[in-house]
Amino acid sequence: MTIKRKSIFLVDDAPTNLAVGSETLGEYYDVLTFDSGARLLKILEKAIPDLILLDVAMPEMDGYEVIKRLKSKPQTACIPVIFLTAKNDAESELEGLSLGAIDYVTKPFSPPRLLKRIEVHLLVEAQRQELVHFNDNLQQMVDAKTQTVVELQNAVLKTMAELVECRDITTGGHIERTQTYLHILLESIQERGMFANETAVWNLDLVCQSAQLHDVGKIAIKDSVLNKPGKLTDEEFEEVKAHPVFGAEVIEKIGESTTDRTFLEHAKIFALTHHEKWDGSGYPNGLKGEGIPLLGRIMAIVDVYDALVSKRPYKKAFTHAEAVKIISDGRGTHFDPALVDVFLDVADKIDTELSPTGVPA
Repeated sequence: MTIKRKSIFLVDDAPTNLAVGSETLGEYYDVLTFDSGARLLKILEKAIPDLILLDVAMPEMDGYEVIKRLKSKPQTACIPVIFLTAKNDAESELEGLSLGAIDYVTKPFSPPRLLKRIEVHLLVEAQRQELVHFNDNLQQMVDAKTQTVVELQNAVLKTMAELVECRDITTGGHIERTQTYLHILLESIQERGMFANETAVWNLDLVCQSAQLHDVGKIAIKDSVLNKPGKLTDEEFEEVKAHPVFGAEVIEKIGESTTDRTFLEHAKIFALTHHEKWDGSGYPNGLKGEGIPLLGRIMAIVDVYDALVSKRPYKKAFTHAEAVKIISDGRGTHFDPALVDVFLDVADKIDTELSPTGVPA
C-alpha cells in the first residue's frame, strides 16, 4: 500500500529561499511554494496542507498578518505554522508564538534540523487530530478507551518535550534521565514519610510524567543562544532566565482547555521553579527556602545532577562522585538541606540507573 506523502506549503518572497527549501523538503514531502502571503491565502480556498513554512519579513503582507488571517478562519485555523525568519530577537519570536505559530526557525536554517523539527511537529499534529477524533466519540467508548486516552496524552506530551530537546543539541536524553532520577528521589521521600501532607496524595507516575515539561519554555530561546558552545553574555543569560516564566505560561494556556488540571499544575510548578535556589539567589522570582514549592526544590537537585554528569560543548562530564560532592556542597545554599540528605542516601541507586552510554538502563 502506498503511503500518502504529507504536503507542505512554503511561503517566502526570496526565490533563492524557495528553491533551497523546495530542494531540501522535496525528497520527503509534496511541496508547493508561494512568493507572497496573498497567493498562499488564495490557494488555501481550494487546498489545505499538512504544514506551512512562513517567512516573517515579506512586502505588502508580512508573516504576522498572514497567520492572523489563517487563525481567523475555521478551515485554516488548525494548520501548523512554522515561521522562517532572519530575525534573532526574543521579542519577535514571542510575538509569532503568541499569534499561534508552533515554532521559529532562524534563517539560514540547517536542513537536517529543519527536517527533524517538521517531522516532530507533523507527529504532534497527527496525534492531536487523533485525539480530537477520539474525543468526538468519547461518550460511546469511554469505558473501553480510557487507557488509550492516557497513553495518547503521554505520547503527545513526550513528543512536545522531545521537540524542545531536539532544539537543544547539548542536552540529549536530559528529560528521560531527570524523570528516572526524580522517581527514585520521590519514592525515597514517600518511604520516609517526609512532607507527608503533600506527598501522601501524589501519584508518582503522574508527577514524573508532568516533569517532562519542565524545560518547555526553552522553545522561546533562540537556537544561537540555546546551542552556544561558549560562555553566554549577560544579555543572552537574561534570555535563558526567562524560559521558566514562558514555560509556565505555555502550560497555563494548555490548561485553559481542560478541567482536570492536576497534571498541569505539577508541570507548571516544575517549569517555573526548578531554577530557584534555597538561599534566594535563583531565578526567575528569587524564591527562598520553603517558599519554593517542594516539587521545584526536588527538580532543582535532579536537574543540576544531570547537567553535571553530562558532557557539554563548554565542559567535560563530571564523574558521579564529583557531581554528588557538588550537590552536597550546595546543601543549604542552592538546595534544600533535607532533600540533599535524601539524595545522598539514594545517590548510588541513581548511579546504577545509568548505562555506559548515559541513558537510563
